[in-house]
Amino acid sequence: MHNRNELLKQLTALDFMAVDLQLYLDTHPNDREALCKYNAIVTQAAMLRSMYERLYGPLYSFRSCSQYPWQWINNPWPWNYSFNFSLAGEER
Repeated sequence: MHNRNELLKQLTALDFMAVDLQLYLDTHPNDREALCKYNAIVTQAAMLRSMYERLYGPLYSFRSCSQYPWQWINNPWPWNYSFNFSLAGEER
């Protein structure tokens, strides 16, 4: 089973790769291999995002489903320091 920080790290990495590939595909729209990688990354990120939200609640206030009662107001919010993971060796 994944823990909260591990899921956030994986989502951050996948979202970064998706944006990077999206920028590449903007200038190389006929690169079939890059498009396949992009689609696989987006699909994997969607699955992890869904898993995260089932376990820990919504990641977004505007595109995440919520259980009753409205969960977005529960702490910590994504921009709170305690919500964010830290990388090994990172200085504070």
